[in-house]
Amino acid sequence: MDTGGFAKWTRQFEEERERRRVQGDPDWGQNATLHPAVWAGIQRFQVGEDGDGANLVGKADQAGDADYGQAVRLFVAEEQNHARLLARLLAAGGMPTLTGHWSDTVFVRLRRLMGLRLELLVLMIAEVVALRYYRALRDGAGDALTSDVAGRILSDEERHVPFHCERLHASLAELPRATRRPVMTLWQLLLLAVTLVVATDHGPALRRLHIGRLRFVRDVMASSRAVVAAVLAPRPDAWTSGS
Repeated sequence: MDTGGFAKWTRQFEEERERRRVQGDPDWGQNATLHPAVWAGIQRFQVGEDGDGANLVGKADQAGDADYGQAVRLFVAEEQNHARLLARLLAAGGMPTLTGHWSDTVFVRLRRLMGLRLELLVLMIAEVVALRYYRALRDGAGDALTSDVAGRILSDEERHVPFHCERLHASLAELPRATRRPVMTLWQLLLLAVTLVVATDHGPALRRLHIGRLRFVRDVMASSRAVVAAVLAPRPDAWTSGS
């Protein structure tokens, strides 16, 4: 497979890493005060962000493009930084981290059973859901430290989605043209199912963030149309989150 063009992503990840170094961490000395339901949601998302990413990195290396492999390593490092930020936020509110959650276990097991293409499709479900969640957390928490942390993570996620779109565009180009859109339609159906589960599980927190279950599901599915277009179109880098 031709996975050329990922050197630019490596540069972007490296530039963002340097920007984070210069910016420094949020002011952890601030108190974080949130409703228990919102804290519970943050705990679950923190578990989802955590992990060494070794399985994904191994599959990326097998794709045969050194730039793509390095970009994936930098992506994993950003996800690990998200887990660190959320853990520090929880600590600032006197809340513990969780050792695990059933939803994360299911996602990880599904991804590990698949090749790179299907693993990225499953990963993209989590990424698209996370976009809406972190936007809600940033805008609706009513807590300065939480909004700062959520905004930093959201900014990263807005780069992650087009990164994966570009790789999936190259991957789906290997399939017969007639099968590409049906693949993405199935992806949207699975996204809908997962989003309904998340909306149900996080309903009390979403209400506290002034969004509600129905709007959350509607917004996630609306954003999925842009993702599908980006994966199927010749210019997946044109994707924008609209957040």
